[in-house]
Amino acid sequence: MGWLVTIIVGFIIGVLAKFLHPGKENLGFIMTTLLGIGGSLLAGFVGQSAGWYEVGEPAGWIASTIFAVIILVVYTRLVKK
Repeated sequence: MGWLVTIIVGFIIGVLAKFLHPGKENLGFIMTTLLGIGGSLLAGFVGQSAGWYEVGEPAGWIASTIFAVIILVVYTRLVKK
């Protein structure tokens, strides 16, 4: 059950990141989900290590989306070159 929730939340975060990032990214369902999961993992590590928030707080969703957008920006820069 935990993996299913992770995939669903990752997909939602990935879609939000793609919506907020200008431009057209040709990412499919799997890459969008991995983008969201990566953003969530990075935000969880950084946010909790810095003491910005705890597990389950709404700030985690915001931070996950921001970090997913950062990952998407880096990805698009690397792919274009």
